[in-house]
Amino acid sequence: MANPSEAHVEMPNIKFTKLFINGEFVDSISGLPCDPLLSLSYCSTSYKMKMGKTFETIDPRTGEVLARVAEGGKEDVDLAAKAARDAFDHGPWPRMSGAQRGRIMMKFAELVDQNVEELASLDAVDAGKLYHWGTIVDIPDSSETLRYYAGAADKIHGATLKMSREFQAYTLREPIGVVGHIIPWNFPSNMFFMKVAPALAAGCTMIVKPAEQTPLSALYYAHLAKLAGIPDGVINVVTGFGPTAGAAISSHMDIDKISFTGSTEVGRKIMQAAAMSNLKVVSLELGGKSPLIIFDDADVDKAADLALSAVAYNKAKTKSSFCLQFFDGEICVAGSRVFVQDGIYDKLVKNLAEKAKDWVVGDPFDPRARYGPQVDKSQYDKILSYIESGKSEGAMLLTGGKPCGNKGYYIEPTIFTNVKVRGFQFLDFFKMP
Repeated sequence: MANPSEAHVEMPNIKFTKLFINGEFVDSISGLPCDPLLSLSYCSTSYKMKMGKTFETIDPRTGEVLARVAEGGKEDVDLAAKAARDAFDHGPWPRMSGAQRGRIMMKFAELVDQNVEELASLDAVDAGKLYHWGTIVDIPDSSETLRYYAGAADKIHGATLKMSREFQAYTLREPIGVVGHIIPWNFPSNMFFMKVAPALAAGCTMIVKPAEQTPLSALYYAHLAKLAGIPDGVINVVTGFGPTAGAAISSHMDIDKISFTGSTEVGRKIMQAAAMSNLKVVSLELGGKSPLIIFDDADVDKAADLALSAVAYNKAKTKSSFCLQFFDGEICVAGSRVFVQDGIYDKLVKNLAEKAKDWVVGDPFDPRARYGPQVDKSQYDKILSYIESGKSEGAMLLTGGKPCGNKGYYIEPTIFTNVKVRGFQFLDFFKMP
């Protein structure tokens, strides 16, 4: 394991830790005496009189507290929904031409590019993502997503339909209204823009709830959105927990659509809340357990590289004979199980073990590190429990299987062979090395 103390990148200054509602950074009012039906300016005064709830966001490299972040709840979601509704019903954003929205979104993308190092640093200390990969892939991909949808903003159109009788018929695509985005912790920047960018292009207003493990970059993006000229109330960011802030968004009567990426279990709860409230439209991207199948005619060395890349995507950097890839191990489509045809099984297993043992586990800022920490202690403990489960079910531990270092949430890249096809470890969805 690389020594985390040998990382030579300046740590980011945590600038934004409050909720972003109606164009302002404000404290939470959850638990404070403030009527959400009162004016936003009145409640902003209440914010300043007394600070609301906060929660700790943890640095997975060390297990230490990075910052205390405002903990939004139902009352804060009510305020954010009111701001978003007012911005949609009466504000300029849905009434601009697509070309006008596109120009502002392009400015937003430019600001993301100008702050790429700081944004990559935030995701490194908050999510354990490799800093170098963030600077060359995650953050640039995020700004390119924004540019793509900026270009689409003036190309939203319907169709003219030929009728069998003397009628004129056409379709018209309009923004759906206020959208609630609930994003996961494994791609805090990419997922922010995968959800926010198309909604902006369509002319929607929105509330974003980042994962409680990784709230920092979303708040920074809210700041950049305001600098870019996106009107107040269009983007609101409410940090907090799923059972409180997330549940309030899912069941809110004034939110027209929910977009959620996360676990199947929570996806069911969101569908239920949407149905029990205002039958809001729901888009879900949920978990999986993706297999990789390797046949006898495969190039064994390339197949081993691809197998390691597939399972480690989003937590490690992996060099193969034909490309260079940086990954981080926490993704719903990770190839976390591999089926290998008998003819190359032993050779592939040997190749995998040799490659995995070469990986350096270490601080995301260390350029030598090929594998960073898990996002938080919950995931860390869950992965270690799966390793123990594999052992108890009779699977053979090929390599890894132990924590790394004296602090933080580092685990050795781990490979099991002879896994029971119906074992708990084999079937359950989880994000691990």
